[in-house]
Amino acid sequence: MRKTIVAALAGGALLATGTPASAQTAGAEAVHAVRAAKTRLGPYGYGRVKLAMSAKKARATGRVVLKTPLRGGACSGWDLKAHPSGKNRVGLYVSKRRGVAVIFAPKGVRTPEGIGIGSTTKQVKKAYPRWQTAASGFLLASVPGNKKAYYSFITSKKGEVRELALGLDTQDCVN
Repeated sequence: MRKTIVAALAGGALLATGTPASAQTAGAEAVHAVRAAKTRLGPYGYGRVKLAMSAKKARATGRVVLKTPLRGGACSGWDLKAHPSGKNRVGLYVSKRRGVAVIFAPKGVRTPEGIGIGSTTKQVKKAYPRWQTAASGFLLASVPGNKKAYYSFITSKKGEVRELALGLDTQDCVN
């Protein structure tokens, strides 16, 4: 049954709406592209959650949930509601002094330059030609369009990005 439907759609058959399948496919691709653009990591944040936004403003977006309270430290850990990070992890850090300081990319999310989890080191270096290697071994790159932020890429032994973060240059939450 599914193969028949796919074959009919691929052949440009009219669906119940009377719109050619090719037009519906183009429309679906446009909607997907718009959604993807809204969920890019950078240059200023992820969706409605922006770097330097206070914890109060971040919570007011309805997109985050507190996971680890401040408890006397400099930063609290939060999760993106749509992308829970799991045990012993957070989706972002909010600094008491700086606001949203670091946002970790959920799986499937990419930078405006097309880099995401699973991208190769070669792709990172091509997208960000002025990249640097931190003392920790992470790849760091300035964020195009935001002079106050950086991307951090942790790569696997295979040379693939396994973690991606957007952070404020002045963040005080992580090394």
